[in-house]
Amino acid sequence: MTIASRIDTIYQTESRRVQATLIRLLGDFDLAEESMQEAFAAAVKQWPGQGIPDNPAAWLIKTGHRRGIDHIRRRQTARDNLSHVAENELYTPEPNTDQIDDDLLRLIFTCCHPSLAIEAQLALTLREICSLTTEQVASALLQKPTTTAQRIVRAKRKIREANIPYEVPERKELPQRLQSVLKVVYLIFNEGYSSSEGNTIVNISLAGEAIRLARLLAELLPDGEVFGLLALLLLQDSRRHARQDANGELVTLEDQNRSLWDQEQIRSGLTWLDRALELTPAAPYTLQASIAATHAKAATALDTDWARIARLYQALYQRQPSPVIALNHAVAVAMRDTPEEGLKLLDQLAGHKAIQSYYLYHAARADLFRRSGDLAGARTAYQRALTLTQQGPEQRYLSRRLTALDGA
Repeated sequence: MTIASRIDTIYQTESRRVQATLIRLLGDFDLAEESMQEAFAAAVKQWPGQGIPDNPAAWLIKTGHRRGIDHIRRRQTARDNLSHVAENELYTPEPNTDQIDDDLLRLIFTCCHPSLAIEAQLALTLREICSLTTEQVASALLQKPTTTAQRIVRAKRKIREANIPYEVPERKELPQRLQSVLKVVYLIFNEGYSSSEGNTIVNISLAGEAIRLARLLAELLPDGEVFGLLALLLLQDSRRHARQDANGELVTLEDQNRSLWDQEQIRSGLTWLDRALELTPAAPYTLQASIAATHAKAATALDTDWARIARLYQALYQRQPSPVIALNHAVAVAMRDTPEEGLKLLDQLAGHKAIQSYYLYHAARADLFRRSGDLAGARTAYQRALTLTQQGPEQRYLSRRLTALDGA
């Protein structure tokens, strides 16, 4: 592997940690991002001649920190900002920090401060932790990009002006922020598990980061929903190697080679689910983990207990009503009963404006139309879904489905 390729890999695996630490050291989101980019630019220039350091992340943090201080001095920013970074000027990061001192976890709790609106918390964290574009964040939250951009800018300003501390709160304050933090980790995993754009389905680094953060939370705050979330992520991620074929093409759950599922990860997920069921058997993440466990226990697609999955989705919708959950419930009903029954439920979602921009809604309708024999309806729905997704494998999958319909 060339040094350039290794730097690309380091960027994929370490950039989020580097940026999180720089935000703590420099006290400014935008400056930290700029300094991180400059640190990687310096690495591209220096490492081919000097070699890659033993601890690349530490080198990048130190380099980015110095660049950030230079920027602050040049801009003649407020004296308190300069004194803040001066205290940390000789900071040398350790490769293995204590879990509670993890900078990514600090950053998530900062972004999920209760003084910020929940929409702003989610948008800011996805932008800063996942390095998603504003358009990707908007897609994940089913929002308009302009609205998302405004929320991110206002959230950064409020953190700066209100001097919101960059820290994991005391244990007695953790429950107040827990739901926001769990939702953020869940959305981070979703983007890693199924990238919103690009030519790969899974962003292994991002999905792995979400699982690592969920494990940290399980240690920091033993709670049924934390255990449920960790179980869900492990069970979902266990299918990673079966979700793309050798050519990088999408393989749906129904057609996956289940021998490729990670059985060790499934066992770990089921263990965490058992712990969650003892504490929060009907809580949202525990219910979702129970759905994932039902899939994991099915030896083949035909063995799937769709009746149980439909019941679980119905229970989930009662506790967390959303059009996406209603969509998944409709698909489960279709698999349990008939495609026509599922389509009736999907038709009830037509009035939800956000769901009309969600490609999986149209892809689900297309699949049920196809199964019911309505090829014209399937064609229209596949075409609509195709216009809404930016992910290469998903686009090619939908195109293949359309081609198959034309030949039917």
